Amino acid sequence: MQTFVTDVLSIGAGLAGERVAIEAAGAGFDSICLSIVPARRSHSSAAQGGMQAALGNCVMGEGDSPDVHFLDTVKGSDWGCDQEVARLFCDNAPIAMRQMAHWGVPWNRVVGGKSFYYKGGERFEKFEKPENEGLITARNFGGTAKWRTCYTSDGTGHTVLYTMDNRAAELGVTVHDKVEVVSLIHDGHECMGAIARCLRTGELRAYLAKATLVASGGFGRIYRESTNAVINDGGAHAAVLDTGVVPLGNMEAIQFHPTGIVPTYILVTEGCRGDGGTLLDVNEERFMNTYEPDKAELASRDVVSRWMMHHIREGKGVKSAYGEHLWLDIRHLGEEHIRVKLREVDDICQNFLGIDPVESLIPVKPVQHYSMGGVRTDKDGKAYGLEGLFAAGEAACWDMHGFNRLGGNSLAETVVAGMVVGAKVVEYLKGREATWTTGAMRDAAAQVEDRISRLSSGADGDENVYAVRDAMQDALQDGVHIFRTGEGLENAVERLREVQQRAARIGLKSGGHGPNPELGLALKLPGMVRLAQCIAYGALQRTESRGSHAREDYPARNDRDWLSRTLATWPDSGADVPTLRYEAATQVMEIPPGDRGYGGGSIISMDSTKD
Repeated sequence: MQTFVTDVLSIGAGLAGERVAIEAAGAGFDSICLSIVPARRSHSSAAQGGMQAALGNCVMGEGDSPDVHFLDTVKGSDWGCDQEVARLFCDNAPIAMRQMAHWGVPWNRVVGGKSFYYKGGERFEKFEKPENEGLITARNFGGTAKWRTCYTSDGTGHTVLYTMDNRAAELGVTVHDKVEVVSLIHDGHECMGAIARCLRTGELRAYLAKATLVASGGFGRIYRESTNAVINDGGAHAAVLDTGVVPLGNMEAIQFHPTGIVPTYILVTEGCRGDGGTLLDVNEERFMNTYEPDKAELASRDVVSRWMMHHIREGKGVKSAYGEHLWLDIRHLGEEHIRVKLREVDDICQNFLGIDPVESLIPVKPVQHYSMGGVRTDKDGKAYGLEGLFAAGEAACWDMHGFNRLGGNSLAETVVAGMVVGAKVVEYLKGREATWTTGAMRDAAAQVEDRISRLSSGADGDENVYAVRDAMQDALQDGVHIFRTGEGLENAVERLREVQQRAARIGLKSGGHGPNPELGLALKLPGMVRLAQCIAYGALQRTESRGSHAREDYPARNDRDWLSRTLATWPDSGADVPTLRYEAATQVMEIPPGDRGYGGGSIISMDSTKD
């Protein structure tokens, strides 16, 4: 087994992982990033719409500030975020955006003079100050008081990731691609690196590191319908949960994006609605302006998704062979705007739907998109439970998003958290000697080798790994979706108990040797099922509605009893549900809980008394 030694090991080579590695490399430390795919194919490249930062350069962003951004973020989270972290993010976002420009990101810029924009399908005129020409501009996004989403047409993730990867190469960051982490190396107190599997050869590798970072992105592929790439299956999160001591935070907080295209569920950016696109029903009539007169299509994603599903329930959905959907209309934006500023949306529609969005409506429905939950960290990015373990980006519950994130905040979080957490990793490494033991490495490798041997020999059973995965996805899709009920969640928890038992009896149909995708899934799947159970069981226990967590049997947001963050661990590998505990959502409360200004719903206040 090959062994690699480094100062910083990043599990993930997307924006967050490479940004932390860049910070460490710039301070003179060795950094290795592991990636299932080539770094420039990390899922960060799929992000379209943009990054939020209060620059205030364009006319529709005048008067913006980190304070306004902070208020939007706290409201967007439905008061579920850590306000200290949200403040840290909003204050540093403008710095990070300008730094990315300095590194080479070709941000769209202010063009002085008269121009036009659309809102609710209507055309309006605006005038950009000539003296601001050439400054970074912004577009409108949901849940914001000002236009502050910096963008590069609708390929923001692509351009920022390529720029980041160039910077990483310049500073000597090493990327090992086609490598997948299977387990962490730890002694119950300290993380010392990871055991990974080479996807080219099937051989195991050991990576020893003074600091280990989880930056693997989301885990949306545990749902059947998701905008996430196939690599976002939660393998790294499963490895973290398997430690038994590191908690995952707010796993029940799952975001559904309003505009996944039907039937492929590929995302079309919120920038379509930010630029003036509208949602239409079976009669080709707008409806969001009825439900949300102020924000309309640009209410927060949890609110828009719920109203869309409500409208379908009311009989206003468009029937198709793939289920009911609604329409997204961007035709009125015009050919030039669509071909230039929404060119990836144009390509997606042309290549995956066979339609031209200049002339045709786009079939959309809410689809699993983002995970607010993840590896629980403090404000410095240090994971709870294991010394030397950090997390950043979507993989982490840093927790600036609470129970709903605003569009544009997560892509910005990758570089802001990467900058902030990277600096803390450097502080951690300074003067630190390696303390790992070869015994912990050998034990971790031996456990993985034993699992491979048992799977290959069929010693535990002959359950088909793909059938078990499908059962897991069905349980989540049916019971832990946009609208949740106690009955549906109890059913999902029970179904996942059965799936977990089946996952313990998986046997391979193939030989299990070499670059074998069946083996790769079989190694991860028991942990993926436990991730799914953390979502379902956490949602069952949280008897309120907050952000993306909408309980129809508990419709009120309950600040009296549930202004808290869920922490899920799995200390007993034989248990069928996680161990849950709770901590305060925020220790620093700049903005006391109040009304979001959109979404409706009742609130049980912090000072209300129980019946």
